[in-house]
Amino acid sequence: LTDSPEILKILQNWVPRVSPYFDKEHYTYVGHQIVIQESIEHFGAVVWPGALALSQYLESNQEQFNLKDKKVLEIGAGTGLVSIVACILGAYVTATDLPEVLDNLSYNISRNTQNMNRHKPEVRKLVWGEDLNEDFPVSTYHYDFILATDVVYHHTALDPLLETMVYFCKPGTVLLWANKFRFSTDYEFLEKVCNIFNTTILAEFPESNIKLLKATAREN
Repeated sequence: LTDSPEILKILQNWVPRVSPYFDKEHYTYVGHQIVIQESIEHFGAVVWPGALALSQYLESNQEQFNLKDKKVLEIGAGTGLVSIVACILGAYVTATDLPEVLDNLSYNISRNTQNMNRHKPEVRKLVWGEDLNEDFPVSTYHYDFILATDVVYHHTALDPLLETMVYFCKPGTVLLWANKFRFSTDYEFLEKVCNIFNTTILAEFPESNIKLLKATAREN
């Protein structure tokens, strides 16, 4: 973790609301207007700042992280903003989350990617640490990038989350993880990630307490 990270701030990439509904947010990334429907019932259905940070970073670092024609898996995709941006950047995207979040996630992704003649994104159920071998067998599924934003907060699923990161982050895979760091448990999780993976802090957004990390599997 010795690299000196870029110090960034989250740009106001969203447009003032033109819709009369309180539950829609309008963003602009990579020249596309993206409309996100949020849902108040679920944690996963609100756009958290980590998603804005990673979307912004992917947009402005396309040479370093070229997603075109790459296989990308987002875990804990929530409203789907990051998956939509990855799709605009030309990736084969699989967006995953808990079953109760999938309706809203699918709606946002299909609505914002339907007129693109790029790779059609896929939305799938993924409960961290559960049925990984059955649902995503290693023989068939290999991802170039794993994306995760604000997946670490005050919840009890941190061990299954780490297990999921390890499962998908094979040699050759890059994990990009943006998170707001608030609690000691967040830092403990970060320490575990640093112990397991080769980890670099790419950027920090101090105003938002967000760190953006790149992690890769260690060579055995």
